[in-house]
Amino acid sequence: MRRLLPSTKLKLAYAGLAIADTWLAGSSHRRAHQARVLTKPLLMPTLMASLITDPKAADSPLRTSTLIAQAGGWGGDLALMRHGTKPFAVGSGSFAVGHAAYITGFLRRRSKTPRPGPKAVAGLWAVTAPAMVIGAYREEKVLAPAIAGYSAMLAGTVAAATQLDPALPRSARRATLAGAALFLLSDSVLGTRKFLWKNAPARVESVVMATYTAAQLLLSEGAARAGRS
Repeated sequence: MRRLLPSTKLKLAYAGLAIADTWLAGSSHRRAHQARVLTKPLLMPTLMASLITDPKAADSPLRTSTLIAQAGGWGGDLALMRHGTKPFAVGSGSFAVGHAAYITGFLRRRSKTPRPGPKAVAGLWAVTAPAMVIGAYREEKVLAPAIAGYSAMLAGTVAAATQLDPALPRSARRATLAGAALFLLSDSVLGTRKFLWKNAPARVESVVMATYTAAQLLLSEGAARAGRS
C-alpha cells in the first residue's frame, strides 16, 4: 500500500479543519463559536506546512510569495476572531499584506504579452466596491478608506492571476485563478453580511468560510503545481 506523503496528510488535515470550522462558523450556538479557537487558528499554519513539505513546490516561483500571503491570512484569521472596529481593521490590514504578496508573486511571473482579464475585474470592482464602502462609512467612518483600499487589493489579486505566464503549467494557472476568484467571492459575501445584510442567517458565515478556505487551498495548490519537481 502506497504511503501518503507528509504534504498530502497535511492537506487532508487542512481539509478536515476547514470543514469543521465552516460548520462551527455558521452555527447559532455560542459554544460552537467558542470551539473555533481549536480550528480557525490552525488553518493557515497547516496549509503553510503542507506547501513547505510538498516536493513539487521546492522550485516553484510562487512558493515564497504564497507562504508570505498565507502568513498574512493567518494574522487576519486571528484578528477577526475578535469583534469590533479595531480587530476588523487589523484583520483587513493583515489580509491586505497577504494580497500584496500574492500580487507581487503573480506579477513576477506574468506573461510578456498582456492577457484578457484585468478590465473585466476592474469593472466588477467598480460595480461592487462602492456599496461596500458606503455601508462601511455608515457603520464606522474610519472603516470606509480601509474597505476601499482592501477591495482594490483583492481585485488586484484576481487581475494579476489572469496574467500568469503561459509557460507555467496550465493546472497551476487554473488553480491560482480559481483561488483568487473564490477569495473575491468570499470577501464579497463577508462585506455584504457585515455592512449591507444585517439580519443575514447565521449560515451565511459558513459560506464565507467555505469559499475562503477553498480559495486558500487552491492558491496553495497553484503555487505547488508551478514547480518543476
